[in-house]
Amino acid sequence: MNPVADTDLPDALNALVDRIGRHVWQARMAELKRGCGPTYAGRGLCQLHALELTLERLRRPGRNTPLTTLDRRILSLAAEVVELAEQLTAAGRRRLEETLAAAMRGAGNLVPLFHMIRTAGLQRCRGFDVGFDGLNDGAPYDLLLNRQNCVAEVACEVVSAEAGRDLHRRAWSQLMDRVDPDLQSWLAAHPGRYLLKMTLPKGLKTTEDGTPPLAELHRRITKMLSEQRRADCDEAAVLRLDPLMLAAAQMGDRGGTETDLMPRLRREFGPEAHLGVTSAAAGVFVLAARAGREDEVAGAVHRRMAEIAPTRLTGTRAGILAMFIEDTDRPEWQALRAQLRLEGEARHFMTKPEARSVVAVTCASRLELLGPDEAEGQPSGELRFRNPGHPQAKLAALAPAVMSST
Repeated sequence: MNPVADTDLPDALNALVDRIGRHVWQARMAELKRGCGPTYAGRGLCQLHALELTLERLRRPGRNTPLTTLDRRILSLAAEVVELAEQLTAAGRRRLEETLAAAMRGAGNLVPLFHMIRTAGLQRCRGFDVGFDGLNDGAPYDLLLNRQNCVAEVACEVVSAEAGRDLHRRAWSQLMDRVDPDLQSWLAAHPGRYLLKMTLPKGLKTTEDGTPPLAELHRRITKMLSEQRRADCDEAAVLRLDPLMLAAAQMGDRGGTETDLMPRLRREFGPEAHLGVTSAAAGVFVLAARAGREDEVAGAVHRRMAEIAPTRLTGTRAGILAMFIEDTDRPEWQALRAQLRLEGEARHFMTKPEARSVVAVTCASRLELLGPDEAEGQPSGELRFRNPGHPQAKLAALAPAVMSST
């Protein structure tokens, strides 16, 4: 596919909506509008569906603000989907339409499709011919790369970082939305700055209806506050209420706001902590929570690779697992990269029997998905790890796709 000119982007966006179905798109946007809002859960929903909401914003009649770099990137990916549809077989177009329909239902979104589109674009920039065998032929893998008569299968997979957490972010959002009115009442009766630190040895998992343990933890927090106790401990949770000295020193002296406070709390508690801030005229109440053990996001990626390698790769050709790690924010992703946790797990995985057909593993997040292309003279940013034990790992023709990035 060729780069899309800015002047063609609005037409491409409308063409994508037409392929999804305008009534389906409008119904989805109405659903997201109802769910997104100033609540913790609403902000989480907005993050999950940021691609779709950006596309809808750019479709609004009379929009005359200049396109940002991020806007252009999202629109360009949408345009590539439209261009791809014209190049697929009839069966491929049907499968693409099924993929788009799934993105408009439930927790579905455009991330898996855009991840595949971006992966294909990167490989073309590296000199490979790219076939969409998954769509055209129903192959278990997504892409077939060919360069100098050397071929490799690529399976594009999305794994949520939540799979490696005992304390789920969605569950945390549900808890904060439930407890926030109680904290507002507490601050009205007890002006000041407070910090409630929580350790949850059994974690806190997502529930659809707020049933235990979410409801039980909410009950314990409100009971602890109503009885004006400073601590509450058992095997499921360790709660401790203290003055928020960090906020008192920094917000009081500098006239800070909640927006100023959150980065300071993040530096204090680290990227794995779950933080919530309730502000009122009478003061501020911070909740900071951790699970009983460290997050194992990289371990979850390892487990997912072990599950899919035998089923998504045929084993008759070199295989590449293009892993997309969803539900991470910038600090957490940067920590995963800096601490080499993904590299360690990927290299461990490639020593296992289930990885015998895997010549390389790549890892990316939304930061890479929406970042610059190699075609623009910038590095892709993805992490890439070659399997030195694979027979084709040292082939020069495959090197651009499999050479380790670190």
